[in-house]
Amino acid sequence: MSLVPMSTLSDAIVWLNDPLNYEGKTGVPYLTYEHLYISGAAVLIAAVVALPLALVLGHQGRGGGFTVVVSNVSRAIPTLALLTIFASTAIGFGNRATIIALAIFAVPPLLTNTYVGVREVDPDVVEAAQGMGMSGPAVLLRVELPLSVPLIAAGFRTAAVQVVATATLAALVGGGGLGRIITDGFGQQDRPQILAGGILVALLALVTEGTLALVQHSVTPGRQRRVVAAGGGPVDIVDSLLREMETDTPS
Repeated sequence: MSLVPMSTLSDAIVWLNDPLNYEGKTGVPYLTYEHLYISGAAVLIAAVVALPLALVLGHQGRGGGFTVVVSNVSRAIPTLALLTIFASTAIGFGNRATIIALAIFAVPPLLTNTYVGVREVDPDVVEAAQGMGMSGPAVLLRVELPLSVPLIAAGFRTAAVQVVATATLAALVGGGGLGRIITDGFGQQDRPQILAGGILVALLALVTEGTLALVQHSVTPGRQRRVVAAGGGPVDIVDSLLREMETDTPS
C-alpha cells in the first residue's frame, strides 16, 4: 500500500506546475528566498559564536567537557519550545525569533566539529611548527586551522542542512519561508499543497547538502594529503602548508 495516495501525489505535482503559485510574496521563489535568508542568517550567527570559541579551546587543549555540555544542552532544547518562549518575551514572533532559535540549534555541530578538528591535528606536526619558531597564534591559524578545515566544513554542512529542514517552523510564529505553504495547506485542509510544500523543503535540503558537499571537498587541503601519501613527515606537512598559503596569497 502506498503511504501517499496517487491522487494526492498527482495533485501535488499539479500544484507545483501551477504558474499562479510562483507569483508575488506568497509564491515559491519569494518564499524560497525567505527560507534561505532565515537559514543563512542563523548559520552565520552560530558560526560567529561557535568557531572562534572552539578554535581557541581546541588550540589550548581545554574545555572538552564544556564543549560537550554546551552541545548536549543545545541539542536537548527543542527549537519549537524556544520559539514558544521567545513569543512571550521582547523577541516576539516572526523571522527574528526563528533566526535566533535556529542559531542556537546550529551551534552544536559547528562547536563540536571545530573543537575535534583542532584537537585531532597530529601533535608531531604542531611540535614541528613550534620548532620552526612559530608562535601560538601562528600555529593555530597557519597549521591547525588548515588541517582541521575538513571537519569544520563537515560541521558547517551538517548545521546548514539541519537548519534548512527546520526553518519550516518559522511559519508557525508568523515568519516566512517554505513552511508557509505547508501551514496554509493545513489551514485549508489541502493535502496536495501540504505535500508540495514538503517536497520543496526536501529538495532545498538536498540541494544544500549537495552544494556544501562539493564545497567541503574543494576546501579540503590537497597538498598535505599528497605529502603524507609520499611518506613526508611533520616538518614536510608544515612546509607544504606554508607553501600553499604563499601560493594562495596574491603578490
